Amino acid sequence: MKLFSRKKTALKKLTSEDIAVNIESLSVELNKKVVLNNISMRIPAYSITSIIGQSGCGKSTLLNSMNRMNELITDHKTTGHIWIGKRDINHKRENVARLRTKVGMVFQQPNPFPMTIYENVAFGLVLQRQFSRRQIDDAVEKALINAGLWDEVRDRLHESAMILSGGQQQRLMIARALALKPQILLLDEPTSALDPLATLFIEELMQSLKQHTTIVMVTHNMQQAARISDYTAFIHKGELIEYADSDKLFTQPKHKQTEDYITGRYG
Repeated sequence: MKLFSRKKTALKKLTSEDIAVNIESLSVELNKKVVLNNISMRIPAYSITSIIGQSGCGKSTLLNSMNRMNELITDHKTTGHIWIGKRDINHKRENVARLRTKVGMVFQQPNPFPMTIYENVAFGLVLQRQFSRRQIDDAVEKALINAGLWDEVRDRLHESAMILSGGQQQRLMIARALALKPQILLLDEPTSALDPLATLFIEELMQSLKQHTTIVMVTHNMQQAARISDYTAFIHKGELIEYADSDKLFTQPKHKQTEDYITGRYG
């Protein structure tokens, strides 16, 4: 894997300009169950931050809080603040549709629409009804280039996206998100359904994308988190136990719960 330099700024030394997402006292209830309890963390810009923890600990709920996807659940309650720039995205007047163009999301299973490759990438741009065909063409090409897929599909843009392999489909989903030029890209277990080679492609892609996009990733794969993340947060039963530079968290964890989890004593 190609090596990229890591940001080594200590979390406590981050300035406001360094921060992409500032989470303050976030608590979430889903179906009357407390899933997250008083989470506060600052996510550095232009870096990869991984969220690890046992199944059901609240990792995906935390990720979904950053673009208000939890609101798709009928019985939900969120308190606290999530600042992206100068905007508190939990404010009742926040434009959620606009938010989701700035905070892109890629899920565990690739979910291409039953459309052509081109139409999948262009989908969000077409919905906005403010771009010319030339602008959309250019955006689709750039997104596919940035997702590392252009050379593989440039002559098949008008064929069904379903012809692509699993790894290609996942990169297509990343391209679809990138077409809207998000400030932040949320990835929920993006490689768990992929083979090792496809996983390598996605990991190298993430390392490249962080040069101009902030990436927050949920993963069960601790080796992956240690390998490619700049920072890692460990969640246990809805609480943030430890959040640090990945090198420090995986080699010198401060909390016994963290050490027990990363060494396989539970989870």
